[in-house]
Amino acid sequence: MQSSLVSLGLDLASPVSGVYAADWVAAPSGGEIVSIDPSTGQRLGAVLTASAADYERVMVAAAEAHEAWRRVPAPVRGDLVRLIGNALRAKKKDLATLITLETGKILPEAEGEVQEMIDIADFAVGLSRQLYGRAMHSERVAHRMLEQWHPLGVVGVLSAFNFPAAVWSWNALLAAVCGDSVVWKPSEEAPLTAVAVTRIVNEVVRAAGHPPIFALVAGGRDVGGWLAADRRVPLVSATGSTAMGRAVGETVARRLGRSLLELGGNNAIIVLRDADPELVMRAVLFGAVGTAGQRCTTTRRLFVERGMAKELTQRLVQAYERVPIGNPLDAGTLMGPLIHARAVDTMMAALATARAQGAEILTGGTRVDRAGYFVTPALVRAPLGLPIAREETFAPILYVFEVEGLAEAVAHQNDVPQGLSSAIFTRDLRAAERFLSATGSDCGIANVNLGTSGAEIGGAFGGEKDTGGGRESGSDSWKAYMRRQTTTINFGDELPLAQGIRFG
Repeated sequence: MQSSLVSLGLDLASPVSGVYAADWVAAPSGGEIVSIDPSTGQRLGAVLTASAADYERVMVAAAEAHEAWRRVPAPVRGDLVRLIGNALRAKKKDLATLITLETGKILPEAEGEVQEMIDIADFAVGLSRQLYGRAMHSERVAHRMLEQWHPLGVVGVLSAFNFPAAVWSWNALLAAVCGDSVVWKPSEEAPLTAVAVTRIVNEVVRAAGHPPIFALVAGGRDVGGWLAADRRVPLVSATGSTAMGRAVGETVARRLGRSLLELGGNNAIIVLRDADPELVMRAVLFGAVGTAGQRCTTTRRLFVERGMAKELTQRLVQAYERVPIGNPLDAGTLMGPLIHARAVDTMMAALATARAQGAEILTGGTRVDRAGYFVTPALVRAPLGLPIAREETFAPILYVFEVEGLAEAVAHQNDVPQGLSSAIFTRDLRAAERFLSATGSDCGIANVNLGTSGAEIGGAFGGEKDTGGGRESGSDSWKAYMRRQTTTINFGDELPLAQGIRFG
């Protein structure tokens, strides 16, 4: 598979350095991570990781870069991000192919991920001229108040394998226009993608003559722990499991730093009797089977109103049995492999538990007899309150529940620890509005007549409860990467105190 990497033109001859500190560290001494192609189970390449000394070198360089970068006007920072977006456009096909090779994500989805990076770059360019504060009227004569936003510092980004490039861009490109430098600790399952992205963006930074604000520090959990505990990193953005996020969040909180957590999802779709069945089928299939069930927004639970459940379940069984599973680079493949053998074992264990708890596997849920980590997507008829369905199994398992109506569906949808994405399918305006109300879905994302996956960059992305509460991408999420400052200016000749206090 080494020849496949060479043909991409991304300069990934193995082993490659996974440490960038103003330049590539030629021989980082933290050991080697082997990247595996999940479609074959074979070695794809290798990345040299950071030792403690290498990490310190990265942090010193990132802090120095921030010192210079925060002095650059925000619109100029935005122009650099514009150039990065153009560079990603030029490398879209090669980078998407690498993502597919390293994660097993089908090529159209990988291309969509790179396009999302490009779109985020465009979004950030516009944002660079909209980092607005506000003016406020003072209660004191001859005084003026205002709020302004300043660069925060060095931002740490911990990314997950399922979106090995886009998650970095959600954070890094917004942080860049906000005046921050970024230290990226990528997933151990997708280090080559991180190296390739870091190469692309730093070629642009170097050519433009700007400080080296994008650093890379590949490694294992120890490296993530160093970032979380480092007081020089005022914000750590972490994407991954709830267990990982809890560990990161607790470590950051102990030093009174900030954390932005994008963690587990256990997403549900509610289908009422008046729903459009064709819309439901398309949304459920993509939501449950896309990325082999390895999205944080994957549809994992389906609550169907009694009267529609039997017909919809039969149609889903037929559709599941026709899902093309195979090489994710092949046109026509809709589902590639799971990321590694452990993920397959976890899926099988979850299904065994579901059976023991009274669920019925209607179709799928088997290992595919071929090289790599392929499975068939599982459709499971489940009794309400199934304990295993309260957990997030990062695999293509969809639990189908029958409910009496909207109230019961919402109650069970919300009765899980996670709160990322949710959706309802109905033609009833009152039901839709009830779902979107304060007494409806408790998730950070709530959709009507579309599925749980496929969030757009224009809206802030994130969830509640064990999902972590973080928000990335659109809306006012840029504020996470800056520090707020309230200023009062006295342009008079006296010094009145607030609240009318007289002193002295």
